[in-house]
Amino acid sequence: MLFEEQRYIHEDLERLEQGIADRVAQEPSHIRDRLNRDHEISQLLDQIQNQSRELLEIYEKRNDERTKELLQIGSGDPFEEFYRQVNEIKDHHSRYQAEQADNPEQWYRPRRGEDHPYIVENMFSGEEAYGRYFDLVGLHEVFQNLPNVKRHSYLQYLEYFDNFQYTYGGVKRADKLTPSYFKYLVELQEYLESFMRRTRPLENLDKVFIGWDNEFEAAWEKDEVEGWQRSKLTTAAEKSNGGRALSSADAIWCEACEKEFKNPNVYKGHLTGKKHINAAKLLGTADGADDGMSDGTAAATALRLKERAVAHKEYRIKKLAAAMSTERDDTRVNVERRQGMTERERQQELENMFSSASSYQNQEVEEEKDENGDDKIYNPLKLPLAWDGKPIPFWLYRLHGLGQEFPCEICGNFVYRGRRAFDKHFNETSHITNLKRLGITNTHLFRDITSIEEAMKLWDKIQRDSKKGEVEDGSIIQMEDRDGNVMPEKVYLDLQKQGLL
Repeated sequence: MLFEEQRYIHEDLERLEQGIADRVAQEPSHIRDRLNRDHEISQLLDQIQNQSRELLEIYEKRNDERTKELLQIGSGDPFEEFYRQVNEIKDHHSRYQAEQADNPEQWYRPRRGEDHPYIVENMFSGEEAYGRYFDLVGLHEVFQNLPNVKRHSYLQYLEYFDNFQYTYGGVKRADKLTPSYFKYLVELQEYLESFMRRTRPLENLDKVFIGWDNEFEAAWEKDEVEGWQRSKLTTAAEKSNGGRALSSADAIWCEACEKEFKNPNVYKGHLTGKKHINAAKLLGTADGADDGMSDGTAAATALRLKERAVAHKEYRIKKLAAAMSTERDDTRVNVERRQGMTERERQQELENMFSSASSYQNQEVEEEKDENGDDKIYNPLKLPLAWDGKPIPFWLYRLHGLGQEFPCEICGNFVYRGRRAFDKHFNETSHITNLKRLGITNTHLFRDITSIEEAMKLWDKIQRDSKKGEVEDGSIIQMEDRDGNVMPEKVYLDLQKQGLL
């Protein structure tokens, strides 16, 4: 029954395409629903590829079986072949009587509700907020424990984690060949690649990664990888300062320690230090290996391969960070905002995020149930409703002030229920961003202002007051006439021109 198998695969491909079309037609507003939709589409696309691969194999490699089955159907008594297939179907169902028949039309339709959990439910940590922010806290601790690194706060680490130059808080070239540093690079690269795959399931990331590898290979062959050029220097001028722009003409660059000294006496004292001597030994080993590369020695080849592996990891991390610059900037803003919050407020914000996501997941299902008259909320006492639409005691309703509504025109006429939620939204990113879009930079003065017109009037008044506050030079200099009258210089000159003095 090869033709039946082909027909079934073609039909299944059409159902898969319809399932993708149903999901593309949706445009969820919540980030978790958008990510879940994209992951579902990615799974359906993978299934289409598998089914198409199997169908292509039938057409190409099993052509003889198809021809034989076609001749068997076309020749002889057609009813005999028909009843033979009917008997096979009856025999199958007689042997598997408990087998349930599924409706294939329901296989790939979008499903909602508690019985069908989200794919992305356990993909992200709480700090990542369903792919909105990075979670580099653990990697920051690993970086802080590396030997000979500059200590940075988490905010500084988010800004410079892809900048591997020593002047920006990176590691010296000699220290980059240690196993601990290479392990740190591997963990950072794996996290960034995993984050990109989780947040961009519909992109062909393997093709992108291959392109980056080709770019690195070309740059490595030309010796153009930043920070990993051969340490052999050609001219005496370059050798004196390592090819770097120094702050002054008298400054001296220490190639072993990768440090600049503005005073020659300090540099001479530095040369006898234990730290410099150890760094010079490591640099001498690397230079000796580079000198022996033309001879094809094993030490030179091994050192260059080790440098190439570390350079490739750093190059990939730079590309990944550049491709996800938006998430990186959002992470920095979120960390700054959360640092000004208490631990209780952080936990409450995390709970609100998960509760809002779960309530949005069942929102459309509840609306459908309400339209059909099923599963309506039982509220015989006519109690007031909370945020989730469920009845709560009247004293709790008044305690939270849920009966008061506070609209904010700056936030797109969004209505906040309760004074607490209204006061809290002035420190949120959305309200601050909307103020900056109006041209208002000093946002902390605009608390409790929700009207765009009032905000613009206040901002114009602040601008006028700041201009009036500027003191003119003419009002500072005082002049005295022959009668002893003291006046500003500008008034004195005007009276003098009029001949009144």
